[in-house]
Amino acid sequence: MNGSRRFSYREIADALRDRIRSGALKAGDRLPTQAELAAEFAVERGAVRQALRALQEDGLLSDVSKGSPPRVAVPRPVRDEPQPTMVGLAPRLVEAFAVPQVRVDAACLTAETLMLALGEPVRLIHEGRLHPRSIDVRILLPSREIDLAFPTSVESPGGDDPVHRRWLEQRNAQGHVLRHNLLALRSTHGIDVRVTFRALPFTPPVKLYLLNGAEALIGYYMLTRREEEVESRTLEMYDAFGAKSLLFSFERGASRRDAAFVDQSQNWFDALWETITTELTLSS
Repeated sequence: MNGSRRFSYREIADALRDRIRSGALKAGDRLPTQAELAAEFAVERGAVRQALRALQEDGLLSDVSKGSPPRVAVPRPVRDEPQPTMVGLAPRLVEAFAVPQVRVDAACLTAETLMLALGEPVRLIHEGRLHPRSIDVRILLPSREIDLAFPTSVESPGGDDPVHRRWLEQRNAQGHVLRHNLLALRSTHGIDVRVTFRALPFTPPVKLYLLNGAEALIGYYMLTRREEEVESRTLEMYDAFGAKSLLFSFERGASRRDAAFVDQSQNWFDALWETITTELTLSS
């Protein structure tokens, strides 16, 4: 940069913003140190800090308040364009895991999508790019004792439904993997990790994810009638493809309406957790 003039923090922010949008700085890249940026733009560090804070407010940077240089933030799905759960959840979890105390609450039919989406923040923790000090994950799943509304066989729903047995095996296996992957962070990174499951006495018609009490993501299970081979038999069933459910995001800071939705969703989850749900043990 031309050292013959002093740049304002807005001009510094604009220059860095251009580098991010052009791809010169990519998602996850660290910026130069404040000292290096101050030397480049011939300004005091205070102007650099103002520029970095402005970019953080725009959602372009993360970890600005930490001692090391900030990183370019992972792009978030556009709020006005809901995306399938499998696409939209992982980047939201990455952002949620950027704070010291992480809390994730989920109510869903199985833990499959959450298990897969958590792989991205866990990977970034192992790479040293995310540094949470504690992780508390609470998950509500349907009880094994109930007759599921879905997935269920079209002709033989009820207690001995092979579709129900297959769902139960998947629920347990996915829960085990999710819990193992998170609890492993205790020994590898010294993170205080808690993963707790409780059983719902009903089939949830929607999937709900609550991130740090600041964002609620909700998606509707869309039912379909289809055929699948289960236990060497071809069965017609009513089922839902949860990974394809469109996620709608509500953020506390977006508007009063969004804040009310986040608060009520959290209150709903907490009420279920503390009242009619029961302890859930994942059988092997």
